[in-house]
Amino acid sequence: MTKRSPFRYFTTSPEVIRLAVMMYIRFPLSLWNVEDLLHERGIDNSHETVRFWWNRFGPLFAAEIRRRRVDRMRSGTHWQWHLDEVFVKINGEQHYLWRAVDHEGEVLESFVTKRRDRKSALKFLRKTMKRHGNPQIFVTDKLRSYGAAMKVIGSADKQETGRWLNNRAENSHQPFRRRERAMIRFRRMRTLQKFVAVHASIHNHFNAERHL
Repeated sequence: MTKRSPFRYFTTSPEVIRLAVMMYIRFPLSLWNVEDLLHERGIDNSHETVRFWWNRFGPLFAAEIRRRRVDRMRSGTHWQWHLDEVFVKINGEQHYLWRAVDHEGEVLESFVTKRRDRKSALKFLRKTMKRHGNPQIFVTDKLRSYGAAMKVIGSADKQETGRWLNNRAENSHQPFRRRERAMIRFRRMRTLQKFVAVHASIHNHFNAERHL
């Protein structure tokens, strides 16, 4: 059976839609900035159209990228993961964005929770390991939730902590922070989770600073 095109009801070409979505997610641009850039190229669409495209096709493009990269990365060995979490405010309420990064700076998983306890850390670890396997080393900060979660999954002996060991994970938050400022924060937890998942996949796709 032939797979139906997701663009079948749209008069705009798939290439233009992909360009607009990639620009919005990859660079710290507002919807109005993307509208102006498209207009400069002779493409007349409103910022609300760009918003609709991002919500409709952003997860689709990210899933395609993630599927190709996960299949390829599973053939290799992820010998070291870097885990870290940052504070993110949603409507003035503090939430936590957990992030797993491999030893080459590839963002493996992003996960949003309301708390920073053992239960949240355990859920984050299990979700990441289900998709990417089990590494040889977990590099974390000194948050006790990591140690408690590691004991549950039987990986306490794989955890390493240090003052500068986790710089790779901490640096991985910078592209998201720049993008967050351009979007003027988030209003719902579900929207944040959706965006960080798409942003991570597309950032990996364009990341040209991988170490050999």
